[in-house]
Amino acid sequence: MRIGVLDVGSNTVHLLLVDAHPGAKPLPAYKEKTELRLVDLLDGDDSVDGEGADQLVECCANAVRIAEDKGATSMLAFATSALRESPNGAAVIDRVRRDAGIDLRVLSGEDEARLTFLAVRRWYGWSSGRLLCFDIGGGSLELAMGIDEDPDVAVSMPLGAARLTRKWFTGDPPSDDEVRALRRHVRAEVADVVGKVTRYGAPDKAVASSKTFRSLARVNGAAPSGDGPYVRRLLKRADMPELIDRLAGMSAAERAKLPGVAKSRAEQLLAGALVADAAMDLFDVPSVDICPWALREGLILRRLDQLEGVGSDPLP
Repeated sequence: MRIGVLDVGSNTVHLLLVDAHPGAKPLPAYKEKTELRLVDLLDGDDSVDGEGADQLVECCANAVRIAEDKGATSMLAFATSALRESPNGAAVIDRVRRDAGIDLRVLSGEDEARLTFLAVRRWYGWSSGRLLCFDIGGGSLELAMGIDEDPDVAVSMPLGAARLTRKWFTGDPPSDDEVRALRRHVRAEVADVVGKVTRYGAPDKAVASSKTFRSLARVNGAAPSGDGPYVRRLLKRADMPELIDRLAGMSAAERAKLPGVAKSRAEQLLAGALVADAAMDLFDVPSVDICPWALREGLILRRLDQLEGVGSDPLP
């Protein structure tokens, strides 16, 4: 069967079509990404403005047409932090349902963390032991750790790279004082949850899954995406201070020229690096493996489990 997943995130609207069967690895069949940057289309109280709603409806309607043309038999459509926390998020979702013909489900931050953890667990398998998973999105940071397919603990924090860039930086590049202030804020927030996560035990393996971590690893010398998903990619904690200093001294335009950095993500990469550094340091992990699977794959795997009768919990 061909399943479509539509991910309405803070930065992008991402359509992924996969050929999937119970008991088999989902195989990507088609993908398309629109850099909507919904997080930048919010007004003063974080409501989605009229332009943002119009563009979102257009993106979703286009995704429905593509999925139908490509033979998808079902679509899982979900939204994350930008709509989850927007005061008019429900109204925007109603409009998408009415005008684009698709039912967007809003995932909680904990749902994001749990589904991402499922994808990471399936990728690395049981031999990886107790997994600690980090995922930095545009609006939030997700943390999860556990020894099974459902984590023992799942946490979501408002430490997304786009959110922090928007709220803490005024210059390009930002001033030293702004960088230092954001660093203090991020570290205080992460430190507050370390005990909650680590009380279940130390991780055997730390993994990161997000565009932010992939970009940071690539800038630091990891293999390009063209080398395929099975090449091991690492981001080392010891390299982070020098990498942050390098990014802090560059404008967004200069960062966009670095390997693996998309122009649309260049502005927020420094904030993402500060979050990644804090997470690795405060959780005392020397490095993280970069996982090619994340939230979208987790949703697909959960749906396949339900078709097999493995999971009793409905999709969120």
